[in-house]
Amino acid sequence: MALEMRVLQQDEWDVWFDHLELAFGGVAEPPEGRELLRTLTEPGRSLGTWDGETCVGSASAFSFRLSVPGAALVPAAAVTFVGVAPTHRRRGILTSLIRRQLDDFRAAGEPLAVLTASDPAIYGRFGYGTATYSLSLEIDTTRVRLAVPPGTDEVRLRLADPEKSLPDCERVYAELVSRRPGAPARRPGWERMTITDPPGERGGASPLKCLVAERADGEVIGYARYRVKPDWTPSGSDGTVQVEALDALDPAATAALWRYLFSIDLTWTVRAAKRPVDDPLLHLVSDVRRSKPTVRDSLHLRLVDLAAALEARTYGAPADVVIEVEDAFCPWNEGRWRLVVDAEGVARCTRTAEPADLELSVRELGSAYLGGITLASLAAAGLVRELRPGALTEASRAFAGDVAPWLPHGF
Repeated sequence: MALEMRVLQQDEWDVWFDHLELAFGGVAEPPEGRELLRTLTEPGRSLGTWDGETCVGSASAFSFRLSVPGAALVPAAAVTFVGVAPTHRRRGILTSLIRRQLDDFRAAGEPLAVLTASDPAIYGRFGYGTATYSLSLEIDTTRVRLAVPPGTDEVRLRLADPEKSLPDCERVYAELVSRRPGAPARRPGWERMTITDPPGERGGASPLKCLVAERADGEVIGYARYRVKPDWTPSGSDGTVQVEALDALDPAATAALWRYLFSIDLTWTVRAAKRPVDDPLLHLVSDVRRSKPTVRDSLHLRLVDLAAALEARTYGAPADVVIEVEDAFCPWNEGRWRLVVDAEGVARCTRTAEPADLELSVRELGSAYLGGITLASLAAAGLVRELRPGALTEASRAFAGDVAPWLPHGF
């Protein structure tokens, strides 16, 4: 029987999602989490490959707006729910799903596609480049102290119900989106993902807790969501604070929230994952080494419409370069493009027959797009080739950003 790819129908969702769980190891999503994912799924953007009545492949996308350098919010297709049944691997199903997705994204006028990869090596061949990294910390609070800025003592802290505090926390998050490239503006319903708390996924830790930071007038200017995992050894308590999220609008609120988390009774370790690689906490701690920082890839980005994507962001320095782009999977992007950036950082990108100044693949251009990975560093790895002396420095300075791009949560 021939395989058939088609857009997901509402009554097929459970079978489609059962397939996805099998593709990722067969562990069932808790009922409340499954129901939330059902409500967030966009059926018209979800594809299934079927072998008769059996779903053997899946891919979906969420309609996001992504913060890019210059604080613009650019339409981006957030690729998710990608999986192929173990019985049907090596039959071109994944390639056909990604091919269909990128064609659909282009037709919808979305210049960017983004994803988080369970296996990063898979998506590079489709033009996705690593655009952000995330930082994880495991801090020994018996040896690491915080140096806090002026005003920290004036910040008021209070414990709040995670659900009741959600509107205030979302206002903080929304304000921060424009400050950090790589952050998605959350659509209605996505705020629920931040407080889902299935008991079976706590790993012995407490229910989710929420701490809010306020100014004297009661305005919420920051929050931390965390769990406490108690533990005991023959010598006494050995608990851990697991930080799920921490966002704040100013340095004093940031420091006040961390100081509280460092001082919770009966705990001696603070663990935080999915932090920006330039997190201010690195400058507050007394000993970075004993904070055990580790870095891993996070958001992978692909330019779907190269010219529209490059014109959607602003740049840090003027430039006038001709870039020759390799993009066999999306040939409409392939060829030479002239990128002209004016003194205000505004760009114009047009096709040209002029000689190329730089050569690179669309994957490397995706990596550099949010400003956290420089073209110069990619050139040092042999992934960008300079054809005109000085062009690499010119372009690298233009693309580089002031802050590291960051994806604060998955999708």
